[in-house]
Amino acid sequence: MKQRRVQVFFVATLILTDILMAGVAFYAAYWLRRWLPLPDPATDMASSARYVPMMLTHIASLLIVFLYSRLYRMSRSPSRVDEFYQIFGAGTVGAMTGVALSYLLFKNTHLELDYPRAMVAYAWLLTIGLVTVGRLAHGRMRATLQARGWGRDRVLVVGTGDVARMILHKILANPSLGYEVVGVVEADGPPAATLPAPVLGRAHDLASLIEQHRVDEVIIAMPEATHQDILMLISECERGKATIKVFPDLFQIMAGQVGIGDLGGLPLLTVREIALRGWRRAAKRMMDIVGAAIGLVLFSPLMLLTAILIKLDSPGPVFYVQERMGLDARPFLMLKFRSMRQDAEASGPGWTQPGDPRVTRLGNVLRRLNVDELPQLINVFLGEMSLVGPRPERPIYVAQFRRSIPRYMDRHREKAGMTGWAQVNGLRGDTSIAERTKYDLWYIENWSLMLDVKILIRTFFNFFRSPNAY
Repeated sequence: MKQRRVQVFFVATLILTDILMAGVAFYAAYWLRRWLPLPDPATDMASSARYVPMMLTHIASLLIVFLYSRLYRMSRSPSRVDEFYQIFGAGTVGAMTGVALSYLLFKNTHLELDYPRAMVAYAWLLTIGLVTVGRLAHGRMRATLQARGWGRDRVLVVGTGDVARMILHKILANPSLGYEVVGVVEADGPPAATLPAPVLGRAHDLASLIEQHRVDEVIIAMPEATHQDILMLISECERGKATIKVFPDLFQIMAGQVGIGDLGGLPLLTVREIALRGWRRAAKRMMDIVGAAIGLVLFSPLMLLTAILIKLDSPGPVFYVQERMGLDARPFLMLKFRSMRQDAEASGPGWTQPGDPRVTRLGNVLRRLNVDELPQLINVFLGEMSLVGPRPERPIYVAQFRRSIPRYMDRHREKAGMTGWAQVNGLRGDTSIAERTKYDLWYIENWSLMLDVKILIRTFFNFFRSPNAY
């Protein structure tokens, strides 16, 4: 019951935040219209108090549209970019609906007022901007309270393999998600590795464990389990009245958008039409050219300073040129600022580890701030890479991974990228190649320009806090 009250509190405060921001936006639009002589000076506007009915109509329209747009559903890890898209769309519809309702309700009444077009535009833009700011502040408040224990769901993870361990680490590293880990249930054999949570029992005890430990949510982390096993576990969870979430299997992750076609009248599903073609490829290339050009101009002072510091810090060239595999598995020379000693690979290639003695003092800083990646903007401008895509690997590692990881070579159906969907989800550095491949394939099969923009924005905000950059 306490959990329910906390959720109601979060929703209620979010609604109040939207009301406050929409009201402020409306009155700010009123005063902007009065003060700014655009397109001409305002001469026939009434006092602000007379506009209260129109303000209430504006707010009510906005709330109704937000409600139908499901903007009052509490998400555990919301994407701020996706939320802004939703606010922009719903805010536009809400603002226009408010104008129409004001005209219908107050036309030919004593409340009829002039609603200048400039004020409509101001109210629309300010509503989107202020509501977004208000929701960011509310999200920060909610994350802080959940990190301190407010509204946490008690979660039980089913599975003891690598996927279960990954989920546990993600939950424990992000207390703002609002989860409290109760423990783990064995369902697929002994633990594959040391788990950061106690093992409470076996799968057939799931219903009693849910009741005994007052579990609110169960996450089934068994992507390789059979459908029959999954249905059995879901049945146990339903007996225990807990929310159920299932980590999808490899096929579900990779399937992406399924197309429906036919073969002489026989229905067929297309699940692997992944290569970019036509205008999509041209649009992505145009985005790469513009983005790389802007990046090279903006970062040129930083890149010049970095080059000078590298020469002063250790002997050797400024750039480190390394062969990587790109589109269609064709090799290309990828540029980076040198962050290791000149003889770092005298005994052969190897993965970089935390505290690697081959990394120079300056190299540690460059890697931590991701500055060593900036020369790859040149690769992007030349068309060898893209701003967003699967990160390229060296030929020696590609030869290894293609034999052990299903569909690994499908990553090479698109250009390699400076950043990617796997990287913004924390999979970089010394992390699972298999998991990175899953994220890369999901990106390829669900590509859109908006997804690229979202990844670039998340990369920007992660620029100075990359835990696996070493």
